[in-house]
Amino acid sequence: MARWQSKQQLVDLLCSIVEHPSITGSDEEIAVVEYLQYLLGTTSYFQSNPHHLQLHPLKDGRQFISALVKQSDAAETVILISHVDVVGVGDYASYENIAFRPRELTKELHKNINGLPQGAAEDLASGDWLFGRGTMDMKAGLTVHLSLLEKAMDGTFDGNILLLAVPDEEVNSEGMLAALPVLEHIKEKESLSYKTVLNGEPMFSRYPGDSSYYLYTGSIGKVLPGFLCYGKETHAGEPFAGLNANLMVSHLAQELELNEIFIEESDSEKTPPPVSLMQRDLKEEYSVQTPQAAVAMYNVLYMKQSISELNDKLLQAAKRAGRRSIEHYFDKAEHFLNKNQTSTFKPNVNVLTYDELYQNAVQRYGKAEVERRLNLLIHKREEGDRDFSTRLIYNLASLCKDLTPMIVLFYSPPFYPAVSSDHDPFIQAAVNKATSYAKQTYGLDLTKVEYFTGLSDLSFIGPSSSRSSVNDLVKQMPIQGKGYQLPVEVMDTLNVPIINVGPLGKDPHQWTERVELTYSFAQLPDILTDLLHFFFKTDPKG
Repeated sequence: MARWQSKQQLVDLLCSIVEHPSITGSDEEIAVVEYLQYLLGTTSYFQSNPHHLQLHPLKDGRQFISALVKQSDAAETVILISHVDVVGVGDYASYENIAFRPRELTKELHKNINGLPQGAAEDLASGDWLFGRGTMDMKAGLTVHLSLLEKAMDGTFDGNILLLAVPDEEVNSEGMLAALPVLEHIKEKESLSYKTVLNGEPMFSRYPGDSSYYLYTGSIGKVLPGFLCYGKETHAGEPFAGLNANLMVSHLAQELELNEIFIEESDSEKTPPPVSLMQRDLKEEYSVQTPQAAVAMYNVLYMKQSISELNDKLLQAAKRAGRRSIEHYFDKAEHFLNKNQTSTFKPNVNVLTYDELYQNAVQRYGKAEVERRLNLLIHKREEGDRDFSTRLIYNLASLCKDLTPMIVLFYSPPFYPAVSSDHDPFIQAAVNKATSYAKQTYGLDLTKVEYFTGLSDLSFIGPSSSRSSVNDLVKQMPIQGKGYQLPVEVMDTLNVPIINVGPLGKDPHQWTERVELTYSFAQLPDILTDLLHFFFKTDPKG
């Protein structure tokens, strides 16, 4: 008996999954995976084939789930990927306690519909949208994938379906990174051939008010460059005896924030410019000493350009920031000093990469001593990846004070490689099939976009669209091999064609997050079913 096929059944299933408040890092992020295991474990297929339903642990105690529906000795397999974690709900204010109760929240919003933004109010009034954290991003996609898996259990498809639901996509994608070797293991153990990876991330609007329907043949890349600004401390009563790290980081912000130099264009697509995600000095307590060091990290997106090209742009921005900081210092010093006074402090800002700083430290103290200091920090680590990256590089910088003032460029997790199957004939044919079926069957215009801009776990399994090697970034990442490991070799080995066809939703990571129900749960499952038939009947090599 079908449980997850009708629109109403899928709405019920979605609500049951959303009701697990699986915020990244919470206990419920573990619990929701166990709930999926319970749901799938009650099906006759997995009761007969329990070895095809597995929980897999991460090093930190979290887990992901794999569910394989195999058709006798078939090798051809389509992987369905989704993530179970969501962002926090502090933005819901008075609705926070029901943010994970979609029906109750939607009903409650009706009582204050005039307090919603216009677009959200119009969708609410239509009666065909469900509000709540995770409804759009991305438990609706997971719900549709469970529906497809149920069809596979009934023998609908001529090939295998492997469902993968992972945690941590919203932070570091540790779930997907841990899943890569597992996918390789399942492939070998079950003698599978991975034809494609189908993601269920929801479609993202390209501009406010966008009403188009999209599917994606790739996923945008992201780097998280950090800048350690190491100045020269001084007493606030003698401000020109040092260089304030906060002055340096402020000029860095002017060089990077929304800078059009970093906008990349590919056909009709553009990357958003950089924005600061974190900026602060490293003083741990109040005093009248000026901050010795400050750090800033920026969200930088890319499509086809290489890491080395991005790196060069970032270094040039840091050099401009350094020059402007010095110009500002000397300009103000000139106004402060009397005619017969001169200052012996003549600052100049050096700009280095992490690797250059590391090599400088090794030259001064030897590799053994440098590694000993870093290992001591690792042993005492309490911080998250970004703060720990900062601590590692700050420690190195303190060994090279003769280079100060300086700005050091480094990278922190998460890193999402830019991937694309846009020029793969197999995926091109799949796009044509999906768009024509949607048009002929439902009168819908599905528009193909190469890069999904919301970031996704496809980045770790799809073919790279950049001209660079991941190693170009890894060598500038202080935390690589120190509690964080990007599995470069496994990523290169899997390298499966990718496509993203997901539900319709709006306002991800906002308190008005919502999913549309008719397309998402009545039409999309049918479109994807037809697409899966196409995958299994088509030779990827033509």
